[in-house]
Amino acid sequence: VQLQASGGGLVQPGGSLRLSCEVSGGTVNYFAIGWFRQAPGKEREGVSCSSGMDGGIYYADSVKGRFTVSRDNVTNTVYLEMNNLKPEDTAVYYCVTRANWSSRCKTKWTLAADFSNWGQGTQVTVSS
Repeated sequence: VQLQASGGGLVQPGGSLRLSCEVSGGTVNYFAIGWFRQAPGKEREGVSCSSGMDGGIYYADSVKGRFTVSRDNVTNTVYLEMNNLKPEDTAVYYCVTRANWSSRCKTKWTLAADFSNWGQGTQVTVSS
C-alpha cells in the first residue's frame, strides 16, 4: 500500500486549501488514515486520524473547527479540507496509515511512531 499526499501550496492567512491523499495498492475504507505535519525545527504533530469503515475522526485541538477530513471510497482518496489557515499551520503535511494496518484510530492517536508509509508529504505555506 502506498500513499501520496498532494494539494499543498502558498496561501494567505484566512485562506483555504484542500489536501488529497491518494491510496494505491489497497482499499482506503479498510485503513485508518492519519494526517501529520512537521514544521521546520519542530517535531511531527498529529493533525487528524480517521478510522476506516465509517469510524470516528479525531482532530488536534489546534485545528478543530477549521480542518475537516473526508473520504471518497470510489477514488480511494482521503481529503483534508483546511479553512481559516494561520501562519502556524505552515508545515509539510503527510498522510499515513497505522503501522499495524489497523482500520481503527487509537483513542490516543497522536503518536507518530504508531504510523507508517510517510511518503514525501506536501508543503503548506501560510503567509501574506
